[in-house]
Amino acid sequence: MTEPQPDRDRTTSTGAPQPPEEEREREPTMLEQMGGASGLFYSSVPIIVFVLANSIFGLGVAIWSALGAAVAITVLRLVRKEPLQPAISGFFGVAIAAFIAYRTGSAKGFFLFGIWASLVYGGALVLSVIVRRPLAGVVWGFLNGSGQEWRKDKPSRFGYDIATLALAVVFFARFIVQRWLYDEDYTGWLAFAKIAMGYPLYGLALLVVVWAVRRSDKRLKDIVAVEKETDAQVEERLRLKYSGRPTPEG
Repeated sequence: MTEPQPDRDRTTSTGAPQPPEEEREREPTMLEQMGGASGLFYSSVPIIVFVLANSIFGLGVAIWSALGAAVAITVLRLVRKEPLQPAISGFFGVAIAAFIAYRTGSAKGFFLFGIWASLVYGGALVLSVIVRRPLAGVVWGFLNGSGQEWRKDKPSRFGYDIATLALAVVFFARFIVQRWLYDEDYTGWLAFAKIAMGYPLYGLALLVVVWAVRRSDKRLKDIVAVEKETDAQVEERLRLKYSGRPTPEG
């Protein structure tokens, strides 16, 4: 009897076991990429702390309290070995917001950076569609290494246009609502709007991005399959021609 061969899919050249193919190819979910369920909660903590501390102790304490909350969240994620990228980017966001609040001497200044950043992001997204380089497709092509092949397929490009504009709508909505609340000095409602129009609204726009990605990937795979089939047919026709056998009709 022949001995069973080792499963080469599960072992490396050194004999070390490898995880199943499903685990190796598993991509992080949209929620995981945003820091998980805890990330949704952590992102709102410095804002809530800032508003509460400002209403009770004043602006100075509120600024340091928000920074302290951001540092505590980063340390907690580090100790729990959770993804640090959302915490680090959140800390720098809080630091910039706190600096602006300090310079303006107003609690609502804490939200000023985010307000104008939304306008800039929205404008950049719209501009990318106008120049036929929708950022949703450009970024995805860079992240998954597929390049810009999707630009050759008009339906794929149109799908990424829709996804990019959906993201732009989110950012413009943030700017319009939060700018109005800022001008009216509704600091408490401004904090609520920043949280409510943050990850929840962004998540809805990402659903459109996911639709565009899956639609484009499917179309590109179908195109590649058709091209391979066509090449095989040409190769077969040439083989029959030069072997002296009649080429089948049709």
